Amino acid sequence: MAESALKPPSGKIRRLPPDAVNRIAAGEVVERPAAAAKELIENALDAGARSVRIRIEGGGLTRLMIEDDGHGMSADELPVAIERHATSKLTADDDGHVDLLDIRTMGFRGEALPSIGSVSRLSILSRAKGSDGAFEIGVDAGKIDGPKPAAWSGLTSNGTRVDVRDLFYATPARLKFMKTERAEAQAIADSVRRLALARPDVAFHLETEERAVIKLLAEQGEDARLKRLGAVLGKEFRENAVEIDAEREGVRVSGFAGLPTFNRGSAQHQYLFVNGRPVKDRLLVGVIRAAYQDFLARDRHPMAVLFVDLDPMQVDVNVHPAKTEVRFRDAANIRGLMIGALRHALAAAGHRASTTVAGAALGAATSHVAPSLPWNTGKTSWSPARPVVASPEYAASFTGQFTGMSDNAPATFDAFAHEPSARVEPTPEPTIETPPLGVARAQVHETYIIAQTTDGMVIVDQHAAHERLVYERMKTQMAGDGVKRQALLIPEIVELSEEEALRILDRADELLAMGLEIEPFGRGAVAVRATPALFGQMDVKGLIRDLADDFAEYEAGLALKERMEEVMGNMACRGSVRAGRRLTADEMNALLRQMEATPHSGQCNHGRPTYVELKLADIEKLFGRR
Repeated sequence: MAESALKPPSGKIRRLPPDAVNRIAAGEVVERPAAAAKELIENALDAGARSVRIRIEGGGLTRLMIEDDGHGMSADELPVAIERHATSKLTADDDGHVDLLDIRTMGFRGEALPSIGSVSRLSILSRAKGSDGAFEIGVDAGKIDGPKPAAWSGLTSNGTRVDVRDLFYATPARLKFMKTERAEAQAIADSVRRLALARPDVAFHLETEERAVIKLLAEQGEDARLKRLGAVLGKEFRENAVEIDAEREGVRVSGFAGLPTFNRGSAQHQYLFVNGRPVKDRLLVGVIRAAYQDFLARDRHPMAVLFVDLDPMQVDVNVHPAKTEVRFRDAANIRGLMIGALRHALAAAGHRASTTVAGAALGAATSHVAPSLPWNTGKTSWSPARPVVASPEYAASFTGQFTGMSDNAPATFDAFAHEPSARVEPTPEPTIETPPLGVARAQVHETYIIAQTTDGMVIVDQHAAHERLVYERMKTQMAGDGVKRQALLIPEIVELSEEEALRILDRADELLAMGLEIEPFGRGAVAVRATPALFGQMDVKGLIRDLADDFAEYEAGLALKERMEEVMGNMACRGSVRAGRRLTADEMNALLRQMEATPHSGQCNHGRPTYVELKLADIEKLFGRR
């Protein structure tokens, strides 16, 4: 039998030497080059920097240099800066008490510099504002050299340059756990982008041995955040995002969230900030998932940049040395406000769909055009569909013609069963403006509706569009009448851990509103007496266990809502007009008008688009007319 690597301690209890303490602390604070870069950039921002330059070599392991134009440090401050728990960012009151809840700076623990210095070759060159000269101090695996006078060549007359070489050379075991240089460089770039999103008023420049990776100028004015967002995340996100701005009980949520059709395969494109601090909080991630669960499949994730601003006394940022986790005093208020703000913004977008849908369609079209033609540049431009809702006149004139359409359609459909498709050319009233989704001109393959708009055309998937309409109507009815419950003849007993059972029972009222009736059944078990009538026969035990996991991770019963929406989605699918059903001109126009009047009609229940809009200019480019 192999001998265990763990051995009992021997000897008396004694204090660890300072260098060992710093190396141990470095494992928490500086687990990789990106963490070191984040800490040093945050120090620069706290110092009032308006420009930050970052240079990395070897993925940050060989060299990591951070240069800023902040207020700098004097010769007396430099030796103190590299001591553990030495900082200028926390101030004690007259009694010597420091309030760790009233934190208004990025850093405050005073651990980053000594931790980095204990595992690398660290050099700090700084010139304080108003000082006659610059000073430099070095730390080599905990050994201090300086401070001593040095020549200054910074960005401005004052500032600080931190040069980290051979990171983790003093702890070679840590190097074995590093990823490739490319991966580490990407992680640093991601940290820089997150900080840049939080501070559009600061210029950021990141370069490697090969090239400049990030070059962002400082932005000013009311639209500074939007400009920085477009520069970091790209023009596509700006075009396909809705603005978020809501406030309640001293908490403000702002930022931008992507349309459901503008989604990704992971949640790494969600940027969350609390009082300007980049965080990775389970509560906030769960909030975004809950807000979009009605529009996206579980394996798709929206893009979002959200800022939560509140009184520092209402949030604890001293949860972990990395300072990426937070705890809210009133988490329920934060959750409710964010979900409400996101859903309100998505509803205000109306039938709007992502412009990338049109871009993909145009890209597919141009890929089949002969490349020898001089006009085929392969480049297109398009603009997003405006979030316009149809006028009441349009909605009212067609509502009655399409309501309730399903496979049980009127007999008039059968009259077209053996007739060839014909061109449909309804002429709108000259006094009425062309509606946002246009006027139906044709039906292609009994599946797609072609509509002419003022400046282009729209192609609608009739089944996906009607499925969304039916689904939204079912949601409205359920919200009005409540969720109907079906009582179980024999209660289902679900055995859980005591902690899981308590989490479920604490939310019993919330679950009852969604049709799930539970009660305690001894220690570590619950009895389910009723389930939502929509579900029919279901795996009750599996649902309860999923809910317990959701409450532990997200503080929300997402599993029940998702399952309910899945059932309604399936019912909507069966009750909507199918592909292959031939429609009349009035029916096609009625569908378009209802889409304009129905929120979220731009995507089906799984985040796929229900229509594609092509601008006339883009169509003309396909044929070389532009």
